[in-house]
Amino acid sequence: MKTLIILGLIGLAAQLVDGSLGMAYGVTSSSLLLTAGLAPASVSATVHLAEIGTTLASGASHWRFGNIDWRVVAFMAVPGGIAAFLGANVLAASGEGAEPVMSVILLLLGVYVLVRFLRTPTVRPSFRGRVPGFFLVPLAMLAGFMDAIGGGGWGPVGTPTLLASGKISPRKVIGSIDASEFVVSLGASAGFLLALGHQGINLPFVLALLVGGVIAAPVAAWLVRFLAPRVLAVGAGGLIILTNGRTLLGTDTAQDALPAGASNIVLILLAVAWIITLGWVIRQQGTARALEPTPEPQKVPSEP
Repeated sequence: MKTLIILGLIGLAAQLVDGSLGMAYGVTSSSLLLTAGLAPASVSATVHLAEIGTTLASGASHWRFGNIDWRVVAFMAVPGGIAAFLGANVLAASGEGAEPVMSVILLLLGVYVLVRFLRTPTVRPSFRGRVPGFFLVPLAMLAGFMDAIGGGGWGPVGTPTLLASGKISPRKVIGSIDASEFVVSLGASAGFLLALGHQGINLPFVLALLVGGVIAAPVAAWLVRFLAPRVLAVGAGGLIILTNGRTLLGTDTAQDALPAGASNIVLILLAVAWIITLGWVIRQQGTARALEPTPEPQKVPSEP
């Protein structure tokens, strides 16, 4: 019961970040489940089954708050779902040997999130225009495949790429990525169920993650209008790097190559660097907000 409560809290926290940032539910949940000892295919299958419910709730919440560009969803959802189905079958066929590879993918995604958002300005830029469909479709296929293989990747690949395009407002990027992820989760889940059946899928774990995510979904969709994406991105990216760094440092190859106790020192240094970086970003964001000019009150014309 204690494990299920912890998983529910993980699902809640991960969806709060994902719904506010457009990424990190899969990679955060997968990273933590992987460190708990679950097989890679089971981790990704568990997370994607839970995401069917969480992405549906998140998409509905973002729709309620007007955060979705349906043109982006139309171009990305189906190609992403097909690619996720294929990725699920590739991961299921790779067996237990996929764990180090999965951790490397997740760690690289964490670095990608961290670097991408550290390089963005503290003040949100203006986003105008339309991203062409011939760009959205291959992006969706890459993100969907990575999502199934890595247990997460739809958001980390899709969200920063669309933000970097400079064409769509941040809240609509996040809402559109979350809404289209429902189809991606369906595709990945279908692939895992076809390849694995019910073997290795822990349904109580799925339910715990689902409940936590559904509770957080409407809150995150509301918060996306107020929270700074950089702060959430650095927090999520650092967590992903730390948890997957722990997995990789625990492999037999790393243990044989490093002196005794070196793994713990590396993890401590990573944690300290993450905390310092997060504190710096929070302080920088606060300074930027303090320097923003206060809008002058509009004068009401007097009646003649």
